[in-house]
Amino acid sequence: QVQLVESGGGLVQPGGSLRVSCTASESTLDYYDIGWFRQAPGKEREGVSTITRLSGRKFYADSLKGRFTISRDKAKNTVYLQMKSLKPDDTAVYYCAAAVVAYEDTWYNPSSYHIWGRGTQVTVSS
Repeated sequence: QVQLVESGGGLVQPGGSLRVSCTASESTLDYYDIGWFRQAPGKEREGVSTITRLSGRKFYADSLKGRFTISRDKAKNTVYLQMKSLKPDDTAVYYCAAAVVAYEDTWYNPSSYHIWGRGTQVTVSS
C-alpha cells in the first residue's frame, strides 16, 4: 500500500527558509505525480506545487512562483519543497499527495489526488 510521510516542518522567522520532505513507500515516484498542498486554519486546502512522474514537469501556484521550488530524488523516493522568503501567510499544514496523473488544469485540485500524507506544520512567526 502506498504511503506518504511528510517531514521537515517547524517554526521559522519571517524571511527565513525551510525545506519539507515527502517520503513515499516503494517506487511511488515512478507511478504517481506528487503534489504539495497546504491548509491554513479556516481556509480551504490549496495547491502549492506538483511534479509529474515521467517528464518531471513542475507546476506552481502563481502566487508562490519564485519563492517555492519542488524537486525530487527518485533514489530516495522523496519529493522536496524548498521554501524561501517565508511570510506569516505561509503558515499552514503542508501535505503531499499522489495522483495517477496531474494535468495543467487539474494539478491544483485536491480531488485529483487519492493518496495523502498526514501533513507537517509550518509556522512562520517572529
